[in-house]
Amino acid sequence: MTQATYSSLAGRIVLVTGGASGIGAAFVRAFAAQKARVAFLDIDADAGEALAREVARSSGTEPLFVPCDLLDIDALRAAMAKVHGLLGDAAVLVNNAANDRRQVVSEVTPAEFDWTIGVNFKHVFFAAQAIVPQMQARGGGSIINMSSVAWMRGAPALPVYAAAKAAIVGFTNSLARSIGPDRIRVNAIAPGMVITERQRRLWFPDEQKISEMRTRQAVPDAVTPDDIASMALFLASDESQRITSQCFRVDGGLA
Repeated sequence: MTQATYSSLAGRIVLVTGGASGIGAAFVRAFAAQKARVAFLDIDADAGEALAREVARSSGTEPLFVPCDLLDIDALRAAMAKVHGLLGDAAVLVNNAANDRRQVVSEVTPAEFDWTIGVNFKHVFFAAQAIVPQMQARGGGSIINMSSVAWMRGAPALPVYAAAKAAIVGFTNSLARSIGPDRIRVNAIAPGMVITERQRRLWFPDEQKISEMRTRQAVPDAVTPDDIASMALFLASDESQRITSQCFRVDGGLA
């Protein structure tokens, strides 16, 4: 797939959470290819450092990787402050980090509920809270929050995850109204079935199951991390400067 070029992204500071693997790594690669100045956070230090080296070889500029446990909001704020100190005011925030651990609703404990909300929604709120002053200082920006079709389809094995991903859309709409006058746009992306290495290892080891799911798409081709990254590039660029408070499904028309 040929990737569009967005000249407005060149030199802009982009921060990605959960950027060391899967869709997050696709974001890091895609923004680096646009000559943006990319920073990313992730709890997996080994994967993050490896990705930073890989992107440096391919793009000529090494992204800034900062290890961070996003469940620790003080650590998140400190990591974001470090990025700000080294790079300056961010133009783009991609709130990507998440965990789609399967659950049985009758077995979810309060501690597991809090963990699931924390890893899928709480850091989204506080990362946006921390980035807004930077975007206000530079005169605008784009916040991209990762939702999921799971809450739209009522995925039965993801009760708390689906609730968190629905909450992200509500937060996206509210924040977009709040900071729109500052020319900060806030949108969400809801991916469909994207088979990353982790998804294949944990949830989709059977190729037949993947094929059956794809028959429910209007477009039968696989939805890839690069497809999601392409939407993020558009939403981060000036080409989408009048688009805010939207949730875009990138799912091949999954029914």
